[in-house]
Amino acid sequence: MTAISAEQLRKEGNELFKCGDYEGALTAYTQALDLGATPQDQAVLHRNRAACYLKLEEYEKAETEASKAIDKDGGDVKALYRRSQALEKLGRLDQAVLDLQRCVSLEPKNKVFQEALRSIGGQIQEKVRYMSSTDAKVEQMFQILLDPEEKGTEKKQKASQNLVVLAREDAGAEKIFRNNGVQLLQRLLDTRETDLMLAALRTLVGICSDHQSRTVATLSVLGTRRVVSILGVEDHTVSLAACHLLQVMFDALKEGVKKGFRGKEGAIIVEPGRELKVLISNLLELLTEVGISGQGRDNALTLLIKMVPRKSPKDPDNSLTLWVIDQGLKKILQVGGSLQDPAGELAVTANSRMSASILLSKLFDDLKCDAERENFHRLCESYIKSWFEGQGLAGKLRAIQTVSCLLQGPCDAGNRALELSGVMESVIALCASEQEEEQLVAVEALIHAAGKAKRASFITANGVSLLKDLYKRSEKDSIRIRALVGLCKLGSAGGTDFSMKQFAEGSTLKLAKQCRKWLCNEQIDAGTRRWAVEGLAYLTFDADVKEEFVGDGAALKALFQLSKSEERSVLFAVASALVNCTNSYDYEEPDPKMVELAKYAKQHVPEQHPKDKPSFIRARVKKLLAAGVVSAMTCMVKTESPVLTNSCRELLSRVFLALVEEVEDRGVVVAQGGGKALIPLALEGTDVGQTKAAQALAKLTITSNPEMTFPGERIYEVVRPLVSLLHLDCSGLQNFEALMALTNLAGISERLRQKILKEKAVPMIEGYMFEEHEMLRRAATECMCNLAMSKEVQDLFEVQDSDRLKLLVLYSGEDDELLRRAAAGGLAMLTSARPSLCSRIPQVTTHWLEIVQALLLSPNQELQHRGAVVVLNMVEASREVASTLMESEVLEILSVLAKGEAGPVARAAAACLAKAVEYGLIQPSQSGE
Repeated sequence: MTAISAEQLRKEGNELFKCGDYEGALTAYTQALDLGATPQDQAVLHRNRAACYLKLEEYEKAETEASKAIDKDGGDVKALYRRSQALEKLGRLDQAVLDLQRCVSLEPKNKVFQEALRSIGGQIQEKVRYMSSTDAKVEQMFQILLDPEEKGTEKKQKASQNLVVLAREDAGAEKIFRNNGVQLLQRLLDTRETDLMLAALRTLVGICSDHQSRTVATLSVLGTRRVVSILGVEDHTVSLAACHLLQVMFDALKEGVKKGFRGKEGAIIVEPGRELKVLISNLLELLTEVGISGQGRDNALTLLIKMVPRKSPKDPDNSLTLWVIDQGLKKILQVGGSLQDPAGELAVTANSRMSASILLSKLFDDLKCDAERENFHRLCESYIKSWFEGQGLAGKLRAIQTVSCLLQGPCDAGNRALELSGVMESVIALCASEQEEEQLVAVEALIHAAGKAKRASFITANGVSLLKDLYKRSEKDSIRIRALVGLCKLGSAGGTDFSMKQFAEGSTLKLAKQCRKWLCNEQIDAGTRRWAVEGLAYLTFDADVKEEFVGDGAALKALFQLSKSEERSVLFAVASALVNCTNSYDYEEPDPKMVELAKYAKQHVPEQHPKDKPSFIRARVKKLLAAGVVSAMTCMVKTESPVLTNSCRELLSRVFLALVEEVEDRGVVVAQGGGKALIPLALEGTDVGQTKAAQALAKLTITSNPEMTFPGERIYEVVRPLVSLLHLDCSGLQNFEALMALTNLAGISERLRQKILKEKAVPMIEGYMFEEHEMLRRAATECMCNLAMSKEVQDLFEVQDSDRLKLLVLYSGEDDELLRRAAAGGLAMLTSARPSLCSRIPQVTTHWLEIVQALLLSPNQELQHRGAVVVLNMVEASREVASTLMESEVLEILSVLAKGEAGPVARAAAACLAKAVEYGLIQPSQSGE
């Protein structure tokens, strides 16, 4: 029984492989192996697994499986060939040649092996020539760069560019590395000349990229501390280049840890995890080092945000996060609690505290249990107390600033910190301080606290009068604008619920007017104007405020200019205001029965503002588009600041979806770069954000020329987001729009069809062909019709015991004319490409003849033509099928069509009759017709 089961699983795997389900085939082969097959069968199963991995482009696994097959059967020529293919893809050409030579010796007449051996031989010769020629070039480049007399010359600039380009290719990077390159690059870094430092850093990126052993060697030569310290230089471009290099180094080390210490080159590295911790430890040290530029500190925070937390909750290991919290949480809090530009403090930028908040939030979210979270709270509270108690007024300010940082990040920790003895009382007291710096810290803490549920009632009761007093009394713009934001925040506590307003009628409009006034005042610095946007982000819950805001061209222009500025901390507020203005937040119409029930029970019933009806929303969208909202959002998407969080991405995706809702607006969105901006939003961020962006992409792809909307290689990046909308957890509308968009793409080129196949979309599209909803069924059939131009899809229709062909034939007889057209088109294409399918049509359903006749008799010329093509293909493919057709009413119908108006239908009908005459099935009339 075991042997039979293993054989059945192997056959099942073979069928799945033929259908393109490589994951399923892998599972079947693995189950067969687990049943304890014979050594000969094990060899076959391992080589089959190697074939699956080759298709899935997992070449290391393919090599491993092929090697296992060869261990079981040294003469397994298929396994040898598959291993050679995997080795070639991994760049190990010398090993691939040995396997191919063995294949040729076992089967000397096999032309496939001979051709592969010739091809790989040519690759090796080319590589040898390239390597020998680059030896001299590398040496010459370094001579020019290190020659003091060549300073600032064009020759030196060209040499540095050539070095960077050479390092981008793996062979070139290896050549530089082996020619004492890292030591020579160290000398370039020592010159402290910006151009040379940039050239050195960018070359090091090429050397370390995807290569663990070279990365470890580079860190060993340069010193981890030295590389990290380059982040802190004053030159912005050099700091960014160092940031990129450290990211590449981290990725190389991290991949090694995941793959069991194996780098791309296959070398064994001792404990890359240790190198990883040394790198992160140095970044943490840099955070609190005096003399480091604010930009460098921000870059270090950005790296920690990218490096430390798990990419997915599915990964059980969060040990790196726990280690960073133990080693560096207080250092991160020190940056978050720093005041900007006071004497003796750490140098920070306007974005530093926000970056620290984001890092703290990510670390907190990465914790898995209450014990880990309690430790985080304990460390935060201990740090705040250390400043709050016994450190005087300066210490209290530092403690309050740190609480603000936590409230902007992990708000649970911020709420806990607010409850510490004396903190809230100090905030209230300092609001009345005569010193502007002290007031700023206190008012900002009050604003952040106002949004947290635990303290909202306390702030509402005690803060409104305090903030109003500050707004009226203060002579400082910086204080007044923050007090105004606090009032805006409290005034929007009811959200979009029109019936729950905190302030008197018209108060929110007055607050919004003042915010717009601040926003448009270019005499005020960007950091202060940001607070005006924060205020509008809260106040635009009110539809009256939205209407006035989108009608104020100057305010919109100022908003978009600010979003493109260096003041990155404004991004979330801008995105929030745009979401409110376009009503792109989630809103469900309440069930009327539930509303009546709530009224009866005297429960609160949310009310929507009259100006939030669809006609008002559409008008607001038009005004935003005219004001240039798309170009502003495109700039926001491009930013590499950690302030562009996943939540912020989701808000931008929501706005984009609202902007492309109307077909006539989509051209404006495309013209201003919206299509390009949507791709990264659809590939990264929250699940909701990715889905919204993907749906916006689908809408653009349906109504515009995809090749114009997504020029060049960008069109291939659109496929994955569209396929993601085919999942069952998406709405029917999203499924439908994705199918329509994929139909468009599948009709453009074979390369795009291959991309759709590679994303495993075909099984999902087939699933929707069985849907009850007629529009989904039709869209899926149209998509399959276009995909049928690909050989792989045609192969699927030839698989025995498959209902694919039957479904197309039956759909060609449906009442829905559009579905019939799609199915008949697919049938015409398949029978043209694969004549073998023609003889199977009579076998799939007894109604096939009626369906064909109905197509030929259709008043729709397009349907009639498709039916005639199908009949012609069937007649040409098989005399037996042609005989069945000529014995039916089809002969009479074809005779009438052939005599009809000249055109493609008449020509196809005449060709059918001519072929029937050739077979001897019918005789021409005496007139020769």
